[in-house]
Amino acid sequence: MKVLLVTMYFPPAGGAGVHRPLKLAAHLADLGFDVHVLAPDDPKWVHRDESLRAPASVTVHRARNFGPPARLRADELFGAGPLDRVGARALVTFRRFLVPDASVIWSVNAARSAIRLVRREGIDVVLTTSPPISVNLVGLATTGATKAAWVADLRDSFLTPDRRRHVRGEARLARSVARRADAIVAATRGIAEEMRALGPRGPVELIQNACDFEDFEDLAYERGERFRLTHTGSFVGRRNARPFFEALARANGSTVARFVGGLRASDEPFIRELGLGRRLEVVPFQPHDRTLALQRDSDALLLLLAEAGEAGRKILSAKLFEYLAAGRPILAVVPPDGEAAEVIREAKAGVVVAPDDVDGIAAALSDLERRWQTGELGPVELTDELRWRLSRRERAERLADLLRRVA
Repeated sequence: MKVLLVTMYFPPAGGAGVHRPLKLAAHLADLGFDVHVLAPDDPKWVHRDESLRAPASVTVHRARNFGPPARLRADELFGAGPLDRVGARALVTFRRFLVPDASVIWSVNAARSAIRLVRREGIDVVLTTSPPISVNLVGLATTGATKAAWVADLRDSFLTPDRRRHVRGEARLARSVARRADAIVAATRGIAEEMRALGPRGPVELIQNACDFEDFEDLAYERGERFRLTHTGSFVGRRNARPFFEALARANGSTVARFVGGLRASDEPFIRELGLGRRLEVVPFQPHDRTLALQRDSDALLLLLAEAGEAGRKILSAKLFEYLAAGRPILAVVPPDGEAAEVIREAKAGVVVAPDDVDGIAAALSDLERRWQTGELGPVELTDELRWRLSRRERAERLADLLRRVA
């Protein structure tokens, strides 16, 4: 069976959005599918990661990307130079006029390429994966112009807080996906519920993000002189670390918080005012393999979700599954009644504190460091059954079954 996977993020692009499409492509090929990938020739993403490679068993096609960068680094928007700030904000203003998102220009061009590929290669199923949500336009175009089935993989809600200004257009696109897709894959329960409420044409399957346990097999942990808490990933959108910084300043002990991927330049005065100094270590973006090594070689890992309300409860970050695979305890600053908290509790993988509970975060930091000092804070060990349920292979096998059913 031939599958065309359409994604905005694929190597050599770096960052969190690359790993689900990359791993799904690899595992589907291992399961006997003839996998073709359609991605931008220039992802215009925040980072490049030359350590990531598409497997030889996957055929990669490129469509020209004439659009603006899909997203800006926080330090570009809040950089020190006034001219840099003016240019970045002008680009943000331009992007606001692109509906449903800044990648729509690429998606329109990719739709033409996808239709040609489906006809030329005899593609059976088109699998689009979003965000950006405009990638779903490629699925709509191919299902209208060809006989290929369409499965829409949704990793984000259509109506996240960052996109409220286009709520009508996105609600209309969500209804179109529900009516036209032969099946929908949702990465969280919240997304699945959102799409089921629209009366979809086909099934809505919950296939969450997954753990790549094999990526950590040769990586080691060594205890250091100070307790090291590591956060990996860029700060974009609404993610806010300031409550954590306040908690770190209040906490007892000498915890070092290591942020791999940088911080907002706009937070620097706030950090200086708190006098954190030697308690913060900021590491620029690292290739994926190096990031995993830093996760493993940490005493604990930090997960931050900005939204404490309804939106935050529905977020299930891919980073959480990466942390679970790393096997280190997690300090999860997430809504206690949300999906992320539920996964952490089931795995017995760490401590959950509400994003706005500064005192609670400070107490959790102090307790984690105390347990580290006494030798009580050990690695996270998952049961074999849970490891399988959280594995990338299990997710890929369920997706493969769905693709066979709709083809």
